[in-house]
Amino acid sequence: MDKKIWIRGAGDLATGIALRLFRSGFDVIMSDIDTPTTVRRTVAFSPAIYNKEAVVEGICGKLCENIAMIDEIIKAGCIPVIVDQGGDIMREYKPDVIVDAIIAKTNIGTKIDDAKMVIGVGPGFEAGVDCHAVVETKRGHNLGRVLWKGCAFPNTGVPGNIGGYTVERIIRAVADGSFRANVSIGDNVKAGDLVAFCGEVPVYAGIDGIVRGLLQDGVQVKKGMKSGDIDPRAKKEYCFSVSDKASAIGGGVLEAVLGMMNRRKV
Repeated sequence: MDKKIWIRGAGDLATGIALRLFRSGFDVIMSDIDTPTTVRRTVAFSPAIYNKEAVVEGICGKLCENIAMIDEIIKAGCIPVIVDQGGDIMREYKPDVIVDAIIAKTNIGTKIDDAKMVIGVGPGFEAGVDCHAVVETKRGHNLGRVLWKGCAFPNTGVPGNIGGYTVERIIRAVADGSFRANVSIGDNVKAGDLVAFCGEVPVYAGIDGIVRGLLQDGVQVKKGMKSGDIDPRAKKEYCFSVSDKASAIGGGVLEAVLGMMNRRKV
């Protein structure tokens, strides 16, 4: 079995998965859209698409401009990050393992026959139908659990509880337009502070805390779109390290990969 694993998506949860796999000896390739909308940019490899590279917890992701560069970047000890919205390059490359970590809350094109092993992350996938295994993403007792039958918990639309807050901690676009930040990731803010603009419309913090995530300037947003995240725990180090949730999901994906590679006889 080839050691190469293709992860669709390069946001913070996908990056938690990538780190677990990379540190376990797998060669990881990641893909994303041409203008990523990752809020937790400091712990994601998706910024490599517009910054040429991104370093998370000491591991480097590098922009990969074409399929011919993939193996070259892997040999250099880095993670290739390539623009491949529809999965065409992925299917041309023919990896043995595909992990769909787009976190779109629905399956937007991954099929069980895309690779020898296909793993779906979060809602929208059914193990045994459109992938071989599903990894739970909902915070709680089953976070990171591998499901060999059935589906992950349905999307509730309510963010996980952190420090006693759920929807209140999310910074959302208040109008359509170009996003422009007035603060930086790692800054402390108070409820009511100006944190960004959507076009010319100001966006204010809903709670006290530290800015843990924020879209990059210039992203075109739609009203209601998630554009940032305030952490009421106000620990700056949390802004620059992979979350417990991402690590747990990464562990689940690693278990699924190893479980399929080394099936026990029962």
